[in-house]
Amino acid sequence: MTDTAAANPERQTWTSNRGFILAAIGSAVGLGNIWRFPGVAYESGGGAFLIPYLIALFTAGFPILFLDYAIGHRYRAAAALALRRLWRKAEVIGWFQTALLFIISVYYAVVIAWAMSYFYFSFGTKWGDDTQTFFLSDYLQVGEPGVSAQLVSGVALPLVIVWVLIIVVLALGIAKGIEKVNVIGIPLLVLGFGALVIRAVTLPGATDGLNELFTPQWSELTNLSVWIAAYSQIFFSMSIAFGIMIAYASFQRRKANMTSSGLVVGFANSSFELLAGIGVFSALGFLAHQSNIRFAELEGITGPTLSFITFPKIVSEMPGSWFFGAVFFGSLVIAGFTSLVSLVVGVSVGMQEKFGLSQRTAAVGVGIVSALVSFGLFATTTGLIALDTVDQFANNIGVVGSAIIMCVTVVWIARRGPLLRDHLNAVSTFKLGNTWLVLIGVFAPLALLVMLIDKVMGLVKDGYEGYPDWYVNTFGWGTIVLAVVFAIVMTVLSWNGRDESFQPWPPLKGDER
Repeated sequence: MTDTAAANPERQTWTSNRGFILAAIGSAVGLGNIWRFPGVAYESGGGAFLIPYLIALFTAGFPILFLDYAIGHRYRAAAALALRRLWRKAEVIGWFQTALLFIISVYYAVVIAWAMSYFYFSFGTKWGDDTQTFFLSDYLQVGEPGVSAQLVSGVALPLVIVWVLIIVVLALGIAKGIEKVNVIGIPLLVLGFGALVIRAVTLPGATDGLNELFTPQWSELTNLSVWIAAYSQIFFSMSIAFGIMIAYASFQRRKANMTSSGLVVGFANSSFELLAGIGVFSALGFLAHQSNIRFAELEGITGPTLSFITFPKIVSEMPGSWFFGAVFFGSLVIAGFTSLVSLVVGVSVGMQEKFGLSQRTAAVGVGIVSALVSFGLFATTTGLIALDTVDQFANNIGVVGSAIIMCVTVVWIARRGPLLRDHLNAVSTFKLGNTWLVLIGVFAPLALLVMLIDKVMGLVKDGYEGYPDWYVNTFGWGTIVLAVVFAIVMTVLSWNGRDESFQPWPPLKGDER
C-alpha cells in the first residue's frame, strides 16, 4: 500500500519537522523545568546528581519517548485510538492517559493564571516586602482543606484569558494554531530566560549559589532516593507516557525522521533544565548575599514557593527589578502555555476521533468543560490545596502507573515491541536495536515500579502534607479512581468517528497479529 493510500487524507500534519520539534520541546519544557529541576538537583547530590540524571535520560527518558513516537506515528491517532489500533484491548490504557491529560490541564491552567498575575504585579513590585503573606493570603486567600465555592477574583480573570487563548489555538488547528504558538513562543522563551540567566550570573553572590548547585556530593550516589529523584525528574519533564507525544507524533508526516527528532527534543529539554538551574541558583545566591545569611538558611527553593514567594523577593532586591520580574514571569507564562496546549490537544483530538466531531467542535467543547472544572475546583480559596493534592497523585501515581502498564502491555502482552522498533528504523536515520526493547520492556518498567512503590508506601504510611484523611482520599486517591472509571466508560462506548479501513504504513511483519 502506498504512503498516500495508507494515510488518513484528512489528518492534519505539521508543516515541517522543525514545527514538530518546536512543539515537542514546547510540551517538554514547562514549569517543572524552571522550578523543580534546580531544587531536586540541589537536594540530591548537587553536581553528582548529573550522573543518575543522565543515566535516567538514556535508560528511560529516550526509550519511552521513542515508544510514544512509534505508537503515534504508526497508528496516526491520539492515545486511545492509536493504542486500540496497536492492540484492541489496549484502548483502555489510552483513555486512562487521556483522563490524566484532562486532570493535569485543569489545574496547570491555574498556575499559568498565577504567572500572568505576577507578570502584572512585576510592574511596581506589588507583592511588597512580605511575599509569602501576599501570595497565600492577599492573592490566593488560601483557606483550610475542603471544598469552597468562593472564587478568587485575581485568579479568575487571567484564567478566563488562558482558556480563551487555548480554545482559539486549538480551533485554528495544528499548522495555523499549535505550530505557530510554539514557533514564536519557544525562541522568545529561550531569549527571555537566557537574558535573565546572563543577568543573574553577574549578580553579587551568584558564584556562591552556583557552587551550592554544582559541588558534587559523591556519597549521595549510594542513596536510592537520589536515583528515584533522577528518574522522576526525567520522566515528568519530558512529557512522556501519558498521551501527549503519541498525539503530537500522529501529526508528523509519514516519512519523518522520528528518532533523530526525539534526540533533539530530549537534549533540548535537559539543556533548558541546566540553564534554569544556573539562573535560579545564581539568583538564590544573590538573595543570600543581600540578606547576609548562609545559602543553607534559604527557604522555598523549589516548586510554586520558589516562583511565587522566593523569586519575588529576589526581584525586589535586583536593580531594574520590574524588568527582570516581567521577564521571569513572562517566561513562566510561555513555558506553561506551550505545555498546556499539548495537554489539551491530547484530550481534544481523542474526543474528536471517538465521537466523529469536527476539530473546532472538539476544541470548543473540551475547552469549555476544562475551564469550568478549573474555575470550580482550582480558582477558589481552597484551590491551592486541591491543586497540590491532585498534582501529587495524578503525576506520581497516575502517570507513573500508566507508563508501567503501557510498556508491559506493548512489549509482553501485545508483543508489538519488534514491530514498533522496525517502524522507527524504517523512517529514521538513528536506528534502534534489541537494547531498546530491553529498556522499554524490562529496565524502564522496573525503575518506574520502584518509584511507584516508594511513593505509594509513603502516601499510605504518612498521608500527604498533614491534610485530613478524608481530603486525601477524595482529592488524591479519588483522582486515580476517577481516571480509571473514565477509561472504562469511554472504552465501552462505540467509536462513531473511527476509520475502519485504516492500514498502518509502511507494511511490516507483525501487522497481522
